[in-house]
Amino acid sequence: MADFMIRFLICNLFICVLVGILLAARHLLRNILSGRMRYHLWFLLLGLLIIPFLPFRLAGFPRLLSRILAFPTLALPDFGSPVNEGGVAAPAGEAGGLNDFTLSVSNKISSISSIAGTIFLGIWLAGILIMIVLTIRASLRLRNIKRSALPLQNPAFRRLYRRCREELHITKEIPIYSTAFLQSPVIMGFLRPRIYIPIRLISDYMETDTGAVCGTSCCSSSSGTDGLRPIRYMLLHELQHYRHKDALAGYLMTLTGIIYWFNPMVRIALKEMRADREIACDTSVLHLLEPDSYEDYGMTLIRFAEKLSRPTFPFAAELGGSMTQIKRRILNIAAYETPTTKKRLTGLTAFLIITVFLLGFVPLLSANAAEDDYYWWDTSHKKINVLELSPLFQEYEGSFVLYDMGTDTWSIYDMEHAVLRVSPDSTYKIYDALFGLEAGVITPENSFMEWDKELYSYQEWNADQTLQSAMRASVNWYFQGIDRQLGITAINHYIRKIGYGNEDTGGSLSSYWMESSLKISPIEQVELLRKLYENSFGFHSQNINAVKASILLSSSETGSLYGKTGTGRIDGMDVNGWFVGYAETPGNTWFFAANIAADNGASGSNAAEITRHILSEMDIWK
Repeated sequence: MADFMIRFLICNLFICVLVGILLAARHLLRNILSGRMRYHLWFLLLGLLIIPFLPFRLAGFPRLLSRILAFPTLALPDFGSPVNEGGVAAPAGEAGGLNDFTLSVSNKISSISSIAGTIFLGIWLAGILIMIVLTIRASLRLRNIKRSALPLQNPAFRRLYRRCREELHITKEIPIYSTAFLQSPVIMGFLRPRIYIPIRLISDYMETDTGAVCGTSCCSSSSGTDGLRPIRYMLLHELQHYRHKDALAGYLMTLTGIIYWFNPMVRIALKEMRADREIACDTSVLHLLEPDSYEDYGMTLIRFAEKLSRPTFPFAAELGGSMTQIKRRILNIAAYETPTTKKRLTGLTAFLIITVFLLGFVPLLSANAAEDDYYWWDTSHKKINVLELSPLFQEYEGSFVLYDMGTDTWSIYDMEHAVLRVSPDSTYKIYDALFGLEAGVITPENSFMEWDKELYSYQEWNADQTLQSAMRASVNWYFQGIDRQLGITAINHYIRKIGYGNEDTGGSLSSYWMESSLKISPIEQVELLRKLYENSFGFHSQNINAVKASILLSSSETGSLYGKTGTGRIDGMDVNGWFVGYAETPGNTWFFAANIAADNGASGSNAAEITRHILSEMDIWK
């Protein structure tokens, strides 16, 4: 939960940017988007604010569309019955012939982050509790007002209210009450809505326009109809709130305000949403009126501006608002024109463009699943066998992936982990060496690098190195030297060119491949090995051959075995073990990747031992 809090705070930085973009788009397109469309834009924001709490990662619109189209062929976590069981016995003994050297990564930063996350979590939850208390207090105050209200008795007002409902084709009986404790007409409730009219507004109006409400025929007379217009406008406004389910929007805004209480941009957004809700209702009312009535509607707001100006209740939709909001509404009324078909289509197009653009932020807001990043593997037209290898993996979580080039067949143990991206650790050195060769940092003829004289835990590291020796002993400083000469820009370029995992170096040269930001799945490891084997990268063939030679483990007349181990060690504990490579025989080639994970003991050498037993039992490599 503490880790989630850190990611959630980072998400809020993107949310601030998102709100800023939405405010700018809303301002620039104010003459194109209708009042209702501007209001509906905020619902997109409310939807995006849910994403950080989803327990899975979402894709942006372009990738989302491609996933929808390819849905039947996506490789998702699957625990179905195996179609090809491999009866493999558990291994015994240690793997030989491989140097699985690695360095431990300190977890101090993670510990500090965890402490900070716990503190932020406590502050966030405390703030939520305070906001809930304030909301309950406001709700109790509102409940007391509701209890003191009386059903509206004035016959003229009740007839007018009935006519307003008929005008809007509202058949539901919505009770209307009068109260002395409100300054603005308000509609409350979603399932059981009620409208409350301030007695002061009614009495002030009756004092000014006595003849308008005193007779039973007032609504049919010209003078009576004119006199009742301000009240009619108020009732139409509140009924428009009911038609558009604005009470539900009020609940959503209140809940959002509680959860994001600490984000000033969200608070600004909610304030603007409430203002746009009133403008949208004004626009809906104006759409019902004749053009010569627009001025009267605006004058109603001006006449009662002082009475209507007050804070907004939670869960309620009011006619009033702040003086600034009322000024904006009056300006909107003054500028209102009945929209033409062309203007509607233009506004709809602009709305859809903004929607698509905002959906592009979805991946940035997926905080909860940031560490569980799965590779979306297109399995269309692929032959896949499911292996049962649990006796081999025993206490380890992980996966084994094998691709038979001759039969174009995949054999996979544990599909869930086969598409799960984790740190590549030293298996990344295969491609780091390739990048260095392509950039000319080292060459097939001269890959020598002088020892930096720093003493390391492994004697093999304390000497000058070539690509062959550095790959065999998995010498970190050699490959870090290649990285320094390449630079982060070139590394990012090459990683994107070959499509290496999540392509995330974290913008740093500090061991990004060693239990850090760069991650890759076992299936991607196999796909990259096949591309390396066939040189689908378009690199120089001599560089490809140099890398292949550096990972050659054994060779004979029956074939050759190529591979590289990798171990992720955190605070002295081996938590992530890899063995990737391929077996080449005169008649076929098999590509494989094994990954294991545990609290300790998950080393590259153990992953290699498991792999050798599998290859032996499948008669691929003895």
